[in-house]
Amino acid sequence: MYLIIKRFFDILVSLIALLILSPLLIPVIIGLKLTGEGYIWYFQERVGYKNKRFNIYKFATMLKDSPNMSGGIITTKRDPRITPMGGFLRKSKINELPQLLNILFGDMSVVGPRPVMPVSFNAYPPHVQETIYNVKPGLTGIGSIIFRDEEELITQVKNAGGDTWDFYTNKIYPFKGELEKWYQENYSFITDTKLIFLTAWVIVFPESKLVYKWFKNLPVRNF
Repeated sequence: MYLIIKRFFDILVSLIALLILSPLLIPVIIGLKLTGEGYIWYFQERVGYKNKRFNIYKFATMLKDSPNMSGGIITTKRDPRITPMGGFLRKSKINELPQLLNILFGDMSVVGPRPVMPVSFNAYPPHVQETIYNVKPGLTGIGSIIFRDEEELITQVKNAGGDTWDFYTNKIYPFKGELEKWYQENYSFITDTKLIFLTAWVIVFPESKLVYKWFKNLPVRNF
């Protein structure tokens, strides 16, 4: 029953959000067309429900050829490949809003584990790969909230001369797996509602620890 309610909620929220946000989305589309390389949409293959692949929709925030440029798939804070509008769109998470279409079409849910690229999925430990997408990937989720500072973390590792991919493989991805395991053990309509609120909350108050006050049994990040 919960999954039926969740799907109904996803359709309702995505439709209402697209309607309400259209006054914001249209200026963003115009701005992207007039800046950077002039392209608006970014489509990328991601791993989704039951490990099936799908194309995710985003606003373009980086140069078209960025995956083949220095840095590869890893993006740092103030990455030179980010377009003039890209920094603001990424920090405010506006670049993620086109994924409302993925939610409407059924590829994603409002809340769930973030869908990652196949190369990133392969970096997850095997037991995480087997279970992380037993629920639909989400526009936001516990991993997105806990790792809202992910680009800053990677930037710190890079500036210190560390191996950023090793940091992802041995630190970030294993812990994200634990977080998503926690979500699947605790998901409910109330949990999803709290996570949606916390997503907005940490954008305004990025240093807030409210998530740990609301979820006492949540794994604690120590890096």
